[in-house]
Amino acid sequence: MAFSHYSVLLEETIENLNIKADGIYVDGTLGGGGHAIEVAGRLSDKGHLFGIDQDDAAIAAAGERLKPYLKRVTLFRSNYQNMKNLLAEEGVTEVDGIVLDLGVSSYQLDTEERGFSYRFDTALDMRMDRRQSLTARDIINDYSEQELYRIIRDYGEDRFAKNIARHIAMVREKSPIETTGQLNEIIKAAIPAKMRQNGHPSKRTFQAIRIECNRELEILRDSLEDMLALLKPKGRLCIITFHSLEDRIVKSAFKQEENPCICPPEFPVCVCGRKPRGRVVTKKPILPSEEELAQNSRSKSAKLRVFEKK
Repeated sequence: MAFSHYSVLLEETIENLNIKADGIYVDGTLGGGGHAIEVAGRLSDKGHLFGIDQDDAAIAAAGERLKPYLKRVTLFRSNYQNMKNLLAEEGVTEVDGIVLDLGVSSYQLDTEERGFSYRFDTALDMRMDRRQSLTARDIINDYSEQELYRIIRDYGEDRFAKNIARHIAMVREKSPIETTGQLNEIIKAAIPAKMRQNGHPSKRTFQAIRIECNRELEILRDSLEDMLALLKPKGRLCIITFHSLEDRIVKSAFKQEENPCICPPEFPVCVCGRKPRGRVVTKKPILPSEEELAQNSRSKSAKLRVFEKK
């Protein structure tokens, strides 16, 4: 199928990047190139955009879409956690802006064989980078019951995590769990019927397994420092999150960078020497408009937060 991905909060993100025609920008989660093409179109021949994505289908689709701007665009098939090193290899140590549009793309959700969605019955996969060996099947069948409970509880925030993990462990004792359909039935059996009314019962568990498979929160947490260090003065980092776990990490990191002082509140002046790296532009996250929500229901949980380097 053709790579399609609705770029959430597109206008708001581009506006908050404060794009300079001669600037250097990075799209760390390229997807279909929706944000990237808007950035590239605003650059002069002296400006440059670096796009990063670990999904081969995304790189192919974005490369095609960005063909009119190839002289000012460089694409990498990699994870944004490698941004600093990738740019260093190109002789770039500072950038004017960075965009991250986190989560799973519409293409990945809607491509049956990728195994991201509970809507299809297909092999358990969920890899954003199909070069990696770990799949959702490995997690479901090889992780201990306690590890599964922790993942579903922490990453899925599912109140029935313990029961779901127990049911998975019981079923796989007889034979391996191979498909999303099998996992759906196991989850359904683990949740009381009267509690299955609020959305699909598998939604939280599938989210949790996907996050674990792709190390999404760990990579985000570990990459923020490098991205902030890459920004030039007045450079901006724009991050779109889709669930509370991601948003919490970003919100906390931005707040810490704006106010890093660790002196006791009763001290009249700061003596710890920690200086703010910049300011949080979005005191409250930017949310999708009613118009955008009407066009794309998947954007309903999106939040945009922006940090500006001092």
